[in-house]
Amino acid sequence: MNDHELEILFDDLESDRVERKSSVGTDKEKICEAICAFANDLPNHQQPGVIFVGVYDNGSCANLPINDRLLIDLSDLRSNGNILPFPMMIVQKRVIRGCEVAVIIVEPSGDTPVRFRGRTWIRVGPRRGLATRDEERRLTEKRRSKDLPFDIQPVQSATLDDLDLNLFQRVYLPSTLPIDIIEQNHRTTEQQLKAMRFTSTGTHPYPTVLGLLVIGKDPRQFIAGAYIQFLRIDGTKLTDPIKDQKEIDGPLPDQLRLLDEILQANISIATDISAQPTELRQPNYPIVALQQLARNAILHRTYEGTNAPIRIYWFSDHIEIQNPGGPFGQVNERNFGNPDITDYRNPHIAEAMKNLGYVQRFGIGILLARQEMEKNGNPPLEFKAEEANVLVTIRGR
Repeated sequence: MNDHELEILFDDLESDRVERKSSVGTDKEKICEAICAFANDLPNHQQPGVIFVGVYDNGSCANLPINDRLLIDLSDLRSNGNILPFPMMIVQKRVIRGCEVAVIIVEPSGDTPVRFRGRTWIRVGPRRGLATRDEERRLTEKRRSKDLPFDIQPVQSATLDDLDLNLFQRVYLPSTLPIDIIEQNHRTTEQQLKAMRFTSTGTHPYPTVLGLLVIGKDPRQFIAGAYIQFLRIDGTKLTDPIKDQKEIDGPLPDQLRLLDEILQANISIATDISAQPTELRQPNYPIVALQQLARNAILHRTYEGTNAPIRIYWFSDHIEIQNPGGPFGQVNERNFGNPDITDYRNPHIAEAMKNLGYVQRFGIGILLARQEMEKNGNPPLEFKAEEANVLVTIRGR
């Protein structure tokens, strides 16, 4: 937005496209709610909403220092996993009417409802509050079907019978929404499935790719590559004898649980009895690093146009994790692994993994894996990012 457009909104104390906050510390929750509300765009303005940080409600300047740390903190609100799906927003430092402010410009989402910590916030006129049951239904119905990511495209060869509704009600829904919201809404299971993007909108809903991957009874029936091939090899080359092999499949909650169990079972612990005053137990690989890298492969792989699985090959001196699909979006072969540059081929799978507790914060998986490798005494990670796949090699200590 140019300066003139921002000045008009800055001066309009009645606009429902504007929020003003004098600070961040005590107002961070309210800022997140406002981002969520503008992304949902219930009035259907089809124009961005703007949050001015450093301004009082009456439009006067709060003289808040707008430094790099503040701008980074505000930008982090997009990717810290509390607002899902990821909102489209930019954060800038601007001077308007002589007042130095941080400006958060939030674009309307084509993938509503957007939630902050599981709650759907909206803004209509002067009111910013939680969406009612009917308002959330309107947000679900106005979701655009065109240009949606592959992970929420409908699969027309599937039916609702292909979804495990018990898994949905017992595991996924309670991990996603606060209990009071579930109890208050009294929505049907079909409405809940639509709201979670597990089925398409419309009169005759179909399961989406996301729905089949997360709560499908047999995801591979519809998405052939939706599994992990695990090989334990007795040697250093792929042609050496295989000690163990597994195919890790099923709905995402089961797949992630089994993956953790297999990784943990294959780690060796060395004991140094010379360490004083107590013995030192050191794994050959840090479990946190393996978990982060394997989960990254699930999150970032492509499920479109390939039947290839994720491959985890565990050799006697190193591990290779390969996922189909090269770098995506603003991530390329040159900047791959840079924690400041992230993008999401499967934003809704990312949301599901966050809801299930397998992602604590987005954009730091590789950084955390590197830290754990260094702490454990392993050599640095080796990445090979190509157009069609990404390979990470983890060396034993």
